[in-house]
Amino acid sequence: MFFDTWTGLLRVVAVGIPAYAALVLLLRVSGKRTLSKMNAFDFVVTVALGSTLATVLLSKGVALAEGVVAFALLILLQYAITWLSVRSALVQRVVKAEPTLLLHDGRLLDGALKAARVTREEVSAAVRASGSGSIERVGAVVMETDGSFTVLKRVEDADAGTLANVRRPDAAPRAMKGGRSGP
Repeated sequence: MFFDTWTGLLRVVAVGIPAYAALVLLLRVSGKRTLSKMNAFDFVVTVALGSTLATVLLSKGVALAEGVVAFALLILLQYAITWLSVRSALVQRVVKAEPTLLLHDGRLLDGALKAARVTREEVSAAVRASGSGSIERVGAVVMETDGSFTVLKRVEDADAGTLANVRRPDAAPRAMKGGRSGP
């Protein structure tokens, strides 16, 4: 059906404007972290907010006040989880994934690729997108907690800084803080 009634269209406009304004206001009050894409939990909250907005706009059975309460609840839950994850290592381990090393010193780490369900072609595409012409010239490719790839140029002491907290599935289990641990 392409058109039902003018009343339905007017309802979408009448509810849509304040619903959108309420969502923007709640997001501004809650801070930048609410819509970040740092991990799967953040992604779920973002999708849930969009879904809630769509439901409020299109479902005659959902009142504007119910939608605003749903927005506030989702944002409050996201705030609580992120607040707890900053203060509790246990909550952080449950909620957040670790970055994963997929390539180190020009060598693809097959175990890491399989564990992360990433193909060699996807790593090659990330290397190309970074402007690097050759995998062999890359120091590292890391799959970040949000699923994106970071490509690092090869440098002498890459492990000492940015790779210190990156999980290395092909390496023997060792603590990675405070020192080098190779693949």
